[in-house]
Amino acid sequence: MQLFEPPVSEAAIPYWDATRERRLVLPWCTGCERPHWYPRERCPWCVTDTVEWRPASGAGEVYALSVQHRPGPMRDPGAGPYAVVLVELAEGVRVMSNLIDTDLAEATVGMAVQVRWEPLADGRHLPMFSPA
Repeated sequence: MQLFEPPVSEAAIPYWDATRERRLVLPWCTGCERPHWYPRERCPWCVTDTVEWRPASGAGEVYALSVQHRPGPMRDPGAGPYAVVLVELAEGVRVMSNLIDTDLAEATVGMAVQVRWEPLADGRHLPMFSPA
């Protein structure tokens, strides 16, 4: 399967660099000690610019899920349905991804998941999730 190659913004460089080593990192505000998602230069909670990157466990729970029966962008039409999930990570932030390595009929909200890495052509990896 050919994967969508996300562009890299200036704020997200540390995130994408970590994916080259299959490490999940999150931006944390050192002012209010809270993680946030998506990568940005200022904390969305207290608006300081004291953001640093910290390791994340990669463990989470499916917060929302939608099984897509039509091929998405750059997806093989013969590959069948796929699941788009909003995962609430153990650290408290929610990230959107795909659910892989499971029977989609058994996928549920509340399912425990763990990050898995799909390689991209440029050496980065795309985080996806599978049942824990």
